[in-house]
Amino acid sequence: MRHPIIMGNWKMNGSLTANAALLDALLPVVEGLGSIEIVICPPFPYLSQAGSRLRRNGIALGAQTLSEYGAGAYTGEVSAAMLKDLGCRYVLVGHSERRSLNGERDSDIAQQLAAAKAEGLVPVLCVGESLEERQGGETRAVVGRQIEAVIDALGIDSMLGSVVAYEPVWAIGTGETASPEQAQEVHAYIRGLVARRSAVIAERLPLLYGGSVKADNAAALFAQPDIDGGLVGGASLDAAAFCRICRAAAGNDAVNVRDR
Repeated sequence: MRHPIIMGNWKMNGSLTANAALLDALLPVVEGLGSIEIVICPPFPYLSQAGSRLRRNGIALGAQTLSEYGAGAYTGEVSAAMLKDLGCRYVLVGHSERRSLNGERDSDIAQQLAAAKAEGLVPVLCVGESLEERQGGETRAVVGRQIEAVIDALGIDSMLGSVVAYEPVWAIGTGETASPEQAQEVHAYIRGLVARRSAVIAERLPLLYGGSVKADNAAALFAQPDIDGGLVGGASLDAAAFCRICRAAAGNDAVNVRDR
């Protein structure tokens, strides 16, 4: 059975005061939505602040990235063990901004995913194509390469206990949006790609959509058969909008959760 997962990625936003106000507004509303998994991913400096509040409300803590290394002379890096020590359950791996701004390669991302799993964290593998790649008809080639790089390096069992988030780069903060049908097409392709290696793992693998999920398009997205939740960016900083997205996921529980 796949339960809907809604992840709020705060990116590089927040302050102690702003975070407290956001959590004060958010937590009383979403803590009762027991049919879905809700995850908040604040910047590293605020993991402890958010984590202390989330633990009391049954909401999971996630991190935005991690190092492939466990310890050593890697100034500025944060290891999986450190994230676990702070109470993280999830960690994003290969987010499009990390790929583009920090030059993370498919091989790096595979090792980060391995490091996360070694410490018992749930890695959320982010994949997606640019506008140029979509216009060139390369969506499947790009997304397939990003997923198969992990499977080829680590084996198909690396997808057990993992999550995949499809985040079309062209639909993030650009004003462009993927229709529910466009998003579903890629999600179905991803599930089929994994199924060629293991039908059982493919059926259990949660697939999230991360291309500008908003309160007004969430229900239509989550009604698609292969979309199991959302990776929410800007809307996660708006308590009212994020609550509506979480409620949309909970309300479509019967559609999105299928017995396996």
